[in-house]
Amino acid sequence: MVTNKNVLIDAASFSDAGVYRLSSRCALVQTADFFTPIVDDPFAFGQIAAANALSDVYATGARPITALNLLAVPTEVVTPNVIREILRGGASKVKEAGCAIVGGHTIKNPEPIFGLSVTGLVDPRKMLTNDRARAGDLLILTKPLGTGIATTAIKRNLASPALAKRATDVMRRLNSVGATLADRGLVKAATDITGFGLIGHLANICRASEVSAAFESAKVPMISNEIWKLIESDCIPGGSRANLESANEFVDWGAATAPQRSLLTDAQTSGGLLLCVAPRNLAKVLELLKRHRTSSSAVIGRIVKGRPRITLV
Repeated sequence: MVTNKNVLIDAASFSDAGVYRLSSRCALVQTADFFTPIVDDPFAFGQIAAANALSDVYATGARPITALNLLAVPTEVVTPNVIREILRGGASKVKEAGCAIVGGHTIKNPEPIFGLSVTGLVDPRKMLTNDRARAGDLLILTKPLGTGIATTAIKRNLASPALAKRATDVMRRLNSVGATLADRGLVKAATDITGFGLIGHLANICRASEVSAAFESAKVPMISNEIWKLIESDCIPGGSRANLESANEFVDWGAATAPQRSLLTDAQTSGGLLLCVAPRNLAKVLELLKRHRTSSSAVIGRIVKGRPRITLV
């Protein structure tokens, strides 16, 4: 592997964004993310895909500065108006983030794909990483779970209009609070919850920080009680099933039910931040989450001493 002393974060740390030091007080954050449509409305799809890509930057405590559109379309099927709406949705979130779209690339593809390559800036002394969790830290989740199950239900025409709207609203919310928390030095360790689900991303924190974690499944928020019915009807995406299978190797499930296990390993799109917060900073962090109107501010557990392991209590 090629090493460079200025690379502060790379794929080896289980992070979705890379960080390159420019100076003692400035580092470049880079990421790219894209996927196929998960909702029917093209504008909303563009918003969700953009928010999802921007999240990787916010999860490091950085502020995004530039973005490139990444678009693939079957031009014989997708109309110019639909393409325009996807790009307009993405642009609306990039603007909300105070970021600038500076270009991009489009190719023909049998299935539509959209996302962003995003560049951000962060003070390396303040950046958030997944290897700085310490025993005693409280775990706070800033968005409810269940978007993987919900979007699968949308694709199968099983989701109620209320669930589809709720899931869309949650997924297109920006995780911009991550940059504010880093600026103020209130959090040192964090990650965003995406394809590996809550359990998988928490496990990455435990491995990187060489700690264990314990939390209560009952305290974990979900986007709607309708999710339980969908789980019971086996409306679970393939990625979530794979997450559950691998989680059995490092999780002590305790009294968690089968539906709860499915929720905790559900592969999220544009999920929330999982914050490791020292108890002395809890009040200030909760106040900032309230000010940013995050979808959730649930304290779900804590980091504890021990070999990398997750225990449900």
